[in-house]
Amino acid sequence: MGKLIVVIGVVLVVFGAGLWLLGRLGFRGLPGDILYESDNVRLYFPVATCLVLSAVATLLFWLWQWWMR
Repeated sequence: MGKLIVVIGVVLVVFGAGLWLLGRLGFRGLPGDILYESDNVRLYFPVATCLVLSAVATLLFWLWQWWMR
């Protein structure tokens, strides 16, 4: 159980560092993401980004299950 927690932690750190690096390189989202700004409110909802991440996660889980059979 301890090894699993360490692996999950390493994956989260790598994922977070990747997101931070993408932000530093100028990536602000995909076309289709909703951004609303007014004087006191800023709302960002990444619709397209969520769809892409969902498709990638589904593919990875499908491949994992296929590989484990």
